[in-house]
Amino acid sequence: MLGSYSLALLGFALLIGSGRFLVKGSVALAGYFGLSTLIVGITVVAFGTSAPELLISVQAALKGHPEIALGNVIGSNISNIALVLALSAIIVPITVKKTTLLVDWPFMMLLSILFFVFSLDHILVRWEGLLFTFLLIGFIVFSIRKSKNNVQSNPIEKKTDLNIWAILGILIAACAGLVVGSSLLIDSAIIVANDLGVSERVISISMIAIGTSLPELSTSIIAAIQKETDISVGNIIGSNIFNISSVLGITAIIRPIEISKVMVSSDIIWMLSISFLLFLLILPLRKSKLSRFEGFLLLAVYVFYLYRVINL
Repeated sequence: MLGSYSLALLGFALLIGSGRFLVKGSVALAGYFGLSTLIVGITVVAFGTSAPELLISVQAALKGHPEIALGNVIGSNISNIALVLALSAIIVPITVKKTTLLVDWPFMMLLSILFFVFSLDHILVRWEGLLFTFLLIGFIVFSIRKSKNNVQSNPIEKKTDLNIWAILGILIAACAGLVVGSSLLIDSAIIVANDLGVSERVISISMIAIGTSLPELSTSIIAAIQKETDISVGNIIGSNIFNISSVLGITAIIRPIEISKVMVSSDIIWMLSISFLLFLLILPLRKSKLSRFEGFLLLAVYVFYLYRVINL
């Protein structure tokens, strides 16, 4: 048991350090290519911090543990908003750009609703996984083109002296650190949870989901402290988009995923509700902001959700 806690602490340290370097590398990448940090947060940072979810979901599906694969994604999407973004807003109130409200959030919600519709027959099949993957590719292409068009009318001055190879090296090392740190933390959490006799659904939605959300947590909190709130918001929404479209998409392509009734009737509904609550909290369209009070509200909702999961 003591060894499991030691691994957890080591994993947490790796996540914090890697999160710091991921933010640094992402900001440098934005400056090098003249892209906005919001776009980099939605793409590079989101993909890097979603890597643990992808690895765990694929492994769980291949080993015949669909509840871990699904619970990991559903729980991560919930904790990304109601835990990660909430804590970031509590540290530093987050200004939300209009693009996030008009483009990024609607796309995240579209994928969430599609996921719910596809789950009604209690299985996610290969063609549904392919559709999620194609939608993600289209979204990335659209976001990059939109960012470049904005840059042409409002040029972004390069803010880094690093060359592209140094930047890529930082990003690759940071993503690797996130993957290793998450794996250490998750492995130790599973050992402890199994000793306590907790079900796979509870493990995946609570402990594993929080574990795989720690990269988003460390990255977003560091970004918030460094006043890079575009990365903080873009990272969360982008990560949720990647979780559904790439993590579930690729996993379903490799092997169709069975979906339990309780996940359809409870957990996915909670994911949709919390995503919609975020939209209400960041209204109006002009001067949108996620305040400390709203951060505390989201955190309270998350605590209540975990209480229900554990006691259901």
